[in-house]
Amino acid sequence: MIEWEIGAIVAAKIVAWIVIGTGLLQTSFYLIQLLFAGASLSQRPPVANANLLWRRYAGHAPPIALLAPAYNEEVTIVESVNSLLALHYPEFEVIVINDGSKDGTLERLIEHFGVERVERFYDRTVDHQEIRGLYATPRLPRLLVVDKVNGGKSDALNAGINVARSPLFCSIDADSLLESDALLRAVRPFIEKPDEMVAVGGTIRLANGSSIEGGRVQKVALPRNFLALVQIVEYLRAFLMARLALSRMQALTVISGAFGLFRRRLVLEVGGYSHGTVGEDMELVIKLHRHMRDKKRPYRIDFIPEPVCWTEAPEDLTILGRQRARWQRGALETLAKHRDMLFNPKYGRIGFLGFGQILVVDVLGPLIEVIGYVLVPVLWAVGLLSVDYLFAFLAITFTFGIFVSVATLILEEVELRRFPRARDLVVLTSVAVLENFGYRQLSNFWRLRGFWQFLRKQEGWGTMTRKGFTKA
Repeated sequence: MIEWEIGAIVAAKIVAWIVIGTGLLQTSFYLIQLLFAGASLSQRPPVANANLLWRRYAGHAPPIALLAPAYNEEVTIVESVNSLLALHYPEFEVIVINDGSKDGTLERLIEHFGVERVERFYDRTVDHQEIRGLYATPRLPRLLVVDKVNGGKSDALNAGINVARSPLFCSIDADSLLESDALLRAVRPFIEKPDEMVAVGGTIRLANGSSIEGGRVQKVALPRNFLALVQIVEYLRAFLMARLALSRMQALTVISGAFGLFRRRLVLEVGGYSHGTVGEDMELVIKLHRHMRDKKRPYRIDFIPEPVCWTEAPEDLTILGRQRARWQRGALETLAKHRDMLFNPKYGRIGFLGFGQILVVDVLGPLIEVIGYVLVPVLWAVGLLSVDYLFAFLAITFTFGIFVSVATLILEEVELRRFPRARDLVVLTSVAVLENFGYRQLSNFWRLRGFWQFLRKQEGWGTMTRKGFTKA
């Protein structure tokens, strides 16, 4: 064998081992998370009875301000606000922030709820665009509408934090629906550990296919759209496995912007939500970790699976691809801004486990997996790699991916049982297999597009259109 052939084979093997090694590292993360998630669910099973939950915790529950930023949400805003006003919680206020919508969001709120312009004093502790007016009505004392100049989601949330008066606030998306007992379930850690608890995240589930009436999910059902089905599997994997496990390790790096409960005083201390990033939810959690560790204060940031927020997932490739690229860009923006925390002993578990997961899963994972899709089969086809390397790559990519998804579905069925029919679990198991052949590769392409947008310093969210919830 001539010298250049030997060199080419060695180079091909190095590339293959980098691809396989990164895949193994990623898979190891997933398997460890699965074990931690299973242990967490078995040791702290959810309180199934809502009446028991009320008797135990309602007397101790602190007031909460629900912050719902709304931009061009005229299709779903009334349904969402009705859902929020009907929550079962002792003391709360719903603050809808109209972030300079170009459609009829504000007009729908004024017309349907009969709110009128009012005066209310507030400190401008964190920065945001000008508030044009506040709207309320004595008929609905729990509702306050804030109309402001457009500044983006983080800007709208900052306005809501300034206007709020409760010690806790809950950030939600205006196109989402909270289950009636979601706040009471989410506030449990704040009652049980009042001196340490900083923030708590709940589960996001997809309402596509389910029937909605009066701002409530009346019947849980699966959608017929494949993209919505595959996102249900993704969300179960992300929340019931990754976030539950990282919470147990106390290395949680993100609380979804669609549903998170925060101690308002501490969020004000870190300056509220940052501007100029599309990953404002993740960035806030990292800022809180940094702040508490710099001050050497004991603290906890938890995820609990029982409180559920329902939202609508995109059902076409263009919108979904745009959303996934934006999520990727947000994670990279946060990692770049707080890169000094990566593997820094000063930040303990969050620096090693939390940031390590971002580096392997969000930064290196998609990049190297796409390289693997292109190079490993080609190198095997031209005889530079043995079939063993090809099988190792395929096993890591497909077999373990399917195993992790199916195991998460089993966790869901054993502990939470939200899907009423056995047929639903069979459909989702089939989707967990099928997503590995085409969708997974497309998802990695979207994430690489987010990588490219990050390198080009692209800003903005892009257009997101809503179909609206299915009426019962």
